[in-house]
Amino acid sequence: MRAAALALAAAAPVVLAAEGTAITPFSSAAPGAPPPAPWRELVLARVKPPRYALVDDGGATVLRVTSDAAAGALGHPLRIDAARAPMLAWRWKVDHVVEHADLATKRGDDFAARVYVFFDVPAGGIPVGQRIALAFARWLYGPDVPSAALCYVWDNTHPVGTSVWSAYTGRVRVVVLESGSARAGQWVEERRDVAADYRAAFGAEREAPPVSGIAAGNDTDQTGETATAWFGDFRAAVGVAR
Repeated sequence: MRAAALALAAAAPVVLAAEGTAITPFSSAAPGAPPPAPWRELVLARVKPPRYALVDDGGATVLRVTSDAAAGALGHPLRIDAARAPMLAWRWKVDHVVEHADLATKRGDDFAARVYVFFDVPAGGIPVGQRIALAFARWLYGPDVPSAALCYVWDNTHPVGTSVWSAYTGRVRVVVLESGSARAGQWVEERRDVAADYRAAFGAEREAPPVSGIAAGNDTDQTGETATAWFGDFRAAVGVAR
């Protein structure tokens, strides 16, 4: 993904003052309809967008995202007290992985599926050097650029559980939840304690700040490949991981 645009800058439109843990389900809309509000496309300047569609899958409406040398996501504003250990759950599937991706490099930063969780970190909790970079990003893209994010991915080769900084920025932690094509074509359920994942990524001594939004999509703009991902409904709740 170019210049971490989707990781931080393009996330700006989703960071709104929305209250509550409700995430509008894709299943509330009919196949062929536009994504239900407040889901909306995150547009990247000078980057070809994916193709989004609500489709029927097993009797339920789900989101299908196809990237053909493209990159992008749909974002949803959210306001969760992450200090109370919110759980985020969803299901996803892919047709195949991005064969030539490599999460360790900018030129290989492509994934068959991604889910972002954005956090609103107070300025005092960000190191000075990163504050400068964040200030520059907000000057370029607007004041709502999130200050930190987790990026859960379906990778091609790295082991499940791999957790590394984005090749573009030290404010986005990439966490591999699925890897390889062994489960391609199958729905896979995910459930994450995003507060615990935040502490693991940004410092165990830090209290997780509020969650300000989520996004779902995929990207193949670096490798030029084609990949399709499907996403079922997202659910947010306060509780303990199981």
